[in-house]
Amino acid sequence: MKFEDLLRETGGFGRFQILILVILCLPRINLPMHFLLHNFIAATPSHHCAIPHQEAFGNLTMEEVLLISIPRQSDGTFSSCEMFSQPQFHLLLNSSLKPENKSIIQRCQHGWVYDHSQLTSTISTQWDLVCEQRGLNQATATFFFIGVTMGAVVFGYLSDRFGRKTMLLLSLVCTVVFGMLSAASVSFSMLAITRTLTGVALSGVSLIVLPLAMEWVDIQHRTFTGILSSIFWSVGNMLLAMVAYLVREWHWLLVAVTGPCLLSIVCLWWVPESARWLIAKGKMKQAHRHLLRCARMNRRKDFAVSPEALTRMATDKKPGGSYFYISLFRTPVLRKISLCSGVVWFGVSFSYYGMSLNLTGFGLNIYLSQFVFGVIEIPAKMIMYVLVNRVGRRQSQAWTLILTGLCIGANIVIPKSFTSLRSVVAIMGKGFSEAAFTTVYLYTSELYPTILRQNGMGYTSFVARLGGALAPLVFLLDEVWKSLPEVTYCSVAVCSGAVAFLLPETLNVCLPEGIEDVE
Repeated sequence: MKFEDLLRETGGFGRFQILILVILCLPRINLPMHFLLHNFIAATPSHHCAIPHQEAFGNLTMEEVLLISIPRQSDGTFSSCEMFSQPQFHLLLNSSLKPENKSIIQRCQHGWVYDHSQLTSTISTQWDLVCEQRGLNQATATFFFIGVTMGAVVFGYLSDRFGRKTMLLLSLVCTVVFGMLSAASVSFSMLAITRTLTGVALSGVSLIVLPLAMEWVDIQHRTFTGILSSIFWSVGNMLLAMVAYLVREWHWLLVAVTGPCLLSIVCLWWVPESARWLIAKGKMKQAHRHLLRCARMNRRKDFAVSPEALTRMATDKKPGGSYFYISLFRTPVLRKISLCSGVVWFGVSFSYYGMSLNLTGFGLNIYLSQFVFGVIEIPAKMIMYVLVNRVGRRQSQAWTLILTGLCIGANIVIPKSFTSLRSVVAIMGKGFSEAAFTTVYLYTSELYPTILRQNGMGYTSFVARLGGALAPLVFLLDEVWKSLPEVTYCSVAVCSGAVAFLLPETLNVCLPEGIEDVE
């Protein structure tokens, strides 16, 4: 007897499974609220150098004070990082005149003045993470994703050793602790450390929620479970926009997105441990108790499988030997799959977070951009689950990535004055990017043989998080050339999409069980 047969005996997909999915969707909603929080806590409002002795210009308007104190850039706006060492009163007569001597232009000497009309407080305004310190501002997102990368290794091992539910509870508790410590940060160093640790904790939530749900549903409903979980990620995207719009102070915004984890901790009481994991670990009495509860809730009173029968089922399984990450690269075909899928996962994550963490470049305000980007993901997910069964996994994966890159590239050449067109192209690109992410989860799980599937998913997940960590740092390349970040995102997306054509098609193909099936 297989575990799928046991699930069928307990009623298949019933009220018990629905309860689990509803509860596990709560932490799933919370994930993007932290993963994309950088857009709001690290947002940099418009700013200029603080002007000393400004009260001495009492007879001048604010515009005139800026005119004589701050040099203009090539586009006519006032510089954010430079000021005149002495007031240039002659500019009052003709603002188009150039400064008499370029040597009088210097970096800001007395701090900065920020526009607080949209954002009351961010880490940029609190610790002046602008101009020369701008790299530290972008690095906060990288620190977070480095934490997520480390957490993938830690919680991947611990959840196999100590159980799914236990580690999910631990990761939620740690998220609350480190999230609240982040909100209470009194220095940038403290924030960087606590956000990294928050990333470690949230990685456990990200890794465990979906497998725990999948291990309680039958084969027929796994696709539905994956779609539902993915859709609630998009719901979290939209909720983040609403919460950030209502809470404009970064400390309280961190509290607002961390608080819901407490509700998840309470609700987790009603979620059982994975019966598959319990049987694999020989804990038959606990597994039987959970299966009996499942059958009763699904109104199957005829469930009569005993703990002894579960023991016989476990002992009937043949041991499969030990496999490690190096096994992914030992044979030619598997090596090609691993290298190509690694490139594809990097491109998917790099382009997704490159677009998701750049809300100011598309002509909409950051709150509307975040909300619209969340909305467009839902139809993209639904369409892809139809397309992958019609045109195949390989074509879907390749073209969604290539079209993502082309949309990013199109916005490089579209003038900034065409705000509506830029917004439409950006929204289309975000839809293609999410479609690529949706496809890659399904595609990768079908590429690797059963005995190496978990190792394959762990390896590609690590590469994806590496892409997520590097994506925010690429924004700093605009100091070399204004469009270089977009060119980089575009190139990586298109190239990784082209690499996807090298992977084998898995549509209507039986899942490989061993390495010899792949070779």
